[in-house]
Amino acid sequence: LFTLFVWETLSWHATPKKRDAALAALERLRVLTPTAMGRAPHAKLDAAVAAAGPYAEQRLKALRRVVDAFRERPDFPSAIRAPVPAALKSLKGLTQMGGDSGAYRVLLFAGDHPVLPVSASVDRTARRLGYGVPGRDFKQTAKSVREAVASELPPTSDAYRQAYVYLAHHGLTLCKQADPECPSCPL
Repeated sequence: LFTLFVWETLSWHATPKKRDAALAALERLRVLTPTAMGRAPHAKLDAAVAAAGPYAEQRLKALRRVVDAFRERPDFPSAIRAPVPAALKSLKGLTQMGGDSGAYRVLLFAGDHPVLPVSASVDRTARRLGYGVPGRDFKQTAKSVREAVASELPPTSDAYRQAYVYLAHHGLTLCKQADPECPSCPL
């Protein structure tokens, strides 16, 4: 769970290559637990996080919030397994960098909830396929996409994980915002 929060934080406005480099640097420092990260020398932690690219200060601030949350709430891993509204409430303030999409990824991959995280790539792909409608803001649009896709999926975490990974990957590789590769699209 902690590593997922770190991954989410490093992913914010970073390329996958830079995110992975920063995560690898943190792994080499052996700071992928709340206790180890809280005790890590600031200079080494700063350098590892800086490998993700700009916004290093915001990332470090977010990581400190996560370390504090895990220290203050030893039951935190079980809190995200609570019913979805309570689990989302327990994540408040910790997934700001990824917004609701980050919170839903945590619920799906670490909390084992059958929910669909709706990022920009998932939203674009799903709506181009006819799932969901634009709302007055992204949160409303994401809810519409989640509900439309849910009508097609069995209510299992595994089905939602597969759908999310496929839609997100498809949105990043073929169903791009600019110059989508529709002729190559298997859908």
